[in-house]
Amino acid sequence: MSSCSGEAWCGLTIADLQVCSRSQPEGRIMNHPLQCRCGTLKGFVENPKSGNRVICYCRDCQAFAYFLGRANDVLDERGGSDVIQILPKNITFTQGIEALACMRLTDKGLLRWYASCCNTPIGNTLATPRMSFIGLLHSCVEPADKPLDDAFGAVRGWVNTKSAKGSPKPRQVVGPTIGWFFTKVLRARFNGDYKHTPFFRAETGTPVVSSRVLSREEHASVMNAVRAAAGRS
Repeated sequence: MSSCSGEAWCGLTIADLQVCSRSQPEGRIMNHPLQCRCGTLKGFVENPKSGNRVICYCRDCQAFAYFLGRANDVLDERGGSDVIQILPKNITFTQGIEALACMRLTDKGLLRWYASCCNTPIGNTLATPRMSFIGLLHSCVEPADKPLDDAFGAVRGWVNTKSAKGSPKPRQVVGPTIGWFFTKVLRARFNGDYKHTPFFRAETGTPVVSSRVLSREEHASVMNAVRAAAGRS
């Protein structure tokens, strides 16, 4: 799986790194940098190990990568996306928020966020902030000089494995994901943490940018790309 370019990560300024480590008590987990491939959009993830890391093989996640023209950067050899599920309250953007864009494969689909400057995928959310999670794509948080495991922990789940390329299919493991959802997402719903998100307006609960919904033709094109990559017509 490819990671973000070394030049982009090395381009983090001293100020960026200070933001990512600001006022943290000794022994606390460091914030983790987040940025797009070209470095226009930057931010950080607080408490990164509070998330849940999964590999998702669903066709929609694969289609998102093809829509962005980033399949080689985002998908592994089986068509999986390395996703970190985390509460949006842990995400802060510090630069380039004007580059944040959003699309939906269909009018009922997930909101899929990306950096329009270089088509780096950021993550996926539901269409409402009330169910408070984002699935961050590895490509916006994976520096070239260290394993992703160091910041976010090891992969704990493998989902939608029937859509993986090749045979035999990976074993489906969903228990940790269900457990994380009940302990983190539902708690955020009841304690009000769901209100703290950079992806939705606090006063209205609407996305901070309008989402682009693919036309039937565009949807058919990206799904055909997914089928072709899997060797299906």
